[in-house]
Amino acid sequence: MVFTNAWRNRCRPPGECIVSGVADQASQILTDSIPLFPLRTVLFPGGPLPLRVFEPRYLDMISRCMKDDAEFGVVMIRDGSEVGDARIAEIGTRARITDWYQGSDGILGVTAVGTQRFVLQAVDKQADGLYLGTVEALAPEPEVALPAEYEPMATLLKAVIEDLGKLYDPLPKHYEDAAWVAARFAEILPMEIEQKQTCLEIDDPIQRLEYVRPLLRAIRQESQQ
Repeated sequence: MVFTNAWRNRCRPPGECIVSGVADQASQILTDSIPLFPLRTVLFPGGPLPLRVFEPRYLDMISRCMKDDAEFGVVMIRDGSEVGDARIAEIGTRARITDWYQGSDGILGVTAVGTQRFVLQAVDKQADGLYLGTVEALAPEPEVALPAEYEPMATLLKAVIEDLGKLYDPLPKHYEDAAWVAARFAEILPMEIEQKQTCLEIDDPIQRLEYVRPLLRAIRQESQQ
């Protein structure tokens, strides 16, 4: 199986790839191949990803990544499942494992951190069911000073992250950076997963803040009623 390149093939809706049997051989862009973990979640650069891993294909993947100090890719499942045909978002995030533990139930617990966004060019499904993606890295977002009008959001975010505790304790904090503040709200707020994916696909940090702010207001108003 191969994921076709929806980024360059505009006959499909932008922002998604579809499992297919035809490889896109046309792209000459310098790319990289990484294992993929399709999930019903969205990972942002700089954000944590706790996982409980029990399927053999992903146990093997995690083992290889830890042994080789390598990264894997996280892509959001739009429709379908991890075990069959799936429609997935074409923009995802690379993840690096930072911690692991063996649970009392025998299930492997893993914590990873998002590093860099990418665009899927194609993906092949191995015999064991693991997807390998050909990905093109998106340029890292530059640090953008948080505008004064968004400083109350940063103050609120600091209190929220302190309450969340363990998951965010080891991570560097950048409350003065618009991109970091917007990404943390996008991953923490209980919004629809498609809205989180939209946030991931937005390239401008200020635009992402503008997208998140009304959602934050609506959630706060709801909680006060």
